[in-house]
Amino acid sequence: MLQEESDLSLVIAQIVQKLKGSSLYAQLERQAWGSWEKRILKSLNSMCTELSIPLARKRPVGEQKELLNKWNEMGTDEPDLSLFRPVYAPKDFLEVLINLRNPNYENGDSLSFRTHLGLIQVPLKVKDIPELKEFFVELGLTTGQLGIDDSNQVPPELFENEHVRIGQKVLAEQDSAAAQQYIRQGSPTALRAELWALILNISSQPEDILYYEQLKTNVIQHDLLVDSLIYKDVKLTASNDDYYFVFEDYLYQVLLCFSRDTSVLGHFAYNSASPPKSYIRGKLGLEEYAVFYPPNGVIPFHGFSMYVAPLCFLYHEPSKLYQIFREMYVRFFFRLHSISSHPSGIVSLCLLFETLLQTYLPQLFYHLREIGAQPLRISFKWMVRAFSGYLATDQLLLLWDRILGYNSLEILAVLAAAVFAFRAVNLMEVTSLAAAEAVLADLSTLKVMPLLQIFLFATVT
Repeated sequence: MLQEESDLSLVIAQIVQKLKGSSLYAQLERQAWGSWEKRILKSLNSMCTELSIPLARKRPVGEQKELLNKWNEMGTDEPDLSLFRPVYAPKDFLEVLINLRNPNYENGDSLSFRTHLGLIQVPLKVKDIPELKEFFVELGLTTGQLGIDDSNQVPPELFENEHVRIGQKVLAEQDSAAAQQYIRQGSPTALRAELWALILNISSQPEDILYYEQLKTNVIQHDLLVDSLIYKDVKLTASNDDYYFVFEDYLYQVLLCFSRDTSVLGHFAYNSASPPKSYIRGKLGLEEYAVFYPPNGVIPFHGFSMYVAPLCFLYHEPSKLYQIFREMYVRFFFRLHSISSHPSGIVSLCLLFETLLQTYLPQLFYHLREIGAQPLRISFKWMVRAFSGYLATDQLLLLWDRILGYNSLEILAVLAAAVFAFRAVNLMEVTSLAAAEAVLADLSTLKVMPLLQIFLFATVT
């Protein structure tokens, strides 16, 4: 009886400790995000002051007509953006994550985690290789995959033709769950747009088109400071990309409408972050005079437009493209620039990436660490942008197939580790961060699915 009571006490103590840790981490999330949010807003307000421009203003009638007339040709407009700067870049956000600490573990509650030599020092639970193999079982070596069978010159009738036939059947039945399972083996190019829309529950109803037109009207009528940030970001990223520069007009249309969409605020209900607020002039601090700014609660950062760019290959009707992007953002992409303990959150992805490298490629990890080239400083930008702008578009879409299929972003961390494994021989010879970055500067020739399969199911034991 005493032994049972002792065991029970031990179990209760462990549960209490876990809850304590969880509570502290939730508090840590809120504090860290609050501090980061203040930095972002300070940067935004400083820009307003320096440039003597308001956060928002109503456009004069003449300006409204001009914008409406050039709505489909905004890429030809060349506003002077030289004085505008991105509010933050991924490397700034990484510094915030590096400084995250949980007081429980600082005091020695987790001795095992002290062996983690990466930059992320928050002990979250992440999957190991056996768990990843089980989770991504459909990526196994014995399962047919688009993106592998064709690259290995397997006769298409052995897999691809049958896969297309099944995909057409899934679409005919309009079964979202079946589409999600199906796409884990990759989507045929001709079916991808419809399959993604089915999985995301997107259908172009008249009310959806009307809603998009209302957002467009809001853009025409009101000018926001973030509009210039969007213009600047597109000019700095997608406009200079060989794959995406042709979609410049689409990117402006979608992102400007997105900034006005208050329905996006809904994702903050399951996000540790909170939307930034602005106050009516002279009413600072009075909550009844506070409004969310921008209306969608999302301040774009350097590279944000690259979440939209790949979707332009699939959807050419603006309202449909808009709906797909918005749903992708509120399901997945917001987690890549928010602080949370979610398995698909950027903190967990960083920790998963570092843990995989340290555990399964220890020599490479220690070598890079010793020369001041912590791997995460190189891979972070890939993961924050979900590899958009780094992989060839056909390979990126195969990767995003699996994000939708598994309803998880964890595959981003696995792919990042697989890239390091693929270039391990070259990386073992570098002696500086700059040299390591040079080795990994161009990912455009990589084949995503063979890399993932080899890393998960062949090389690592």
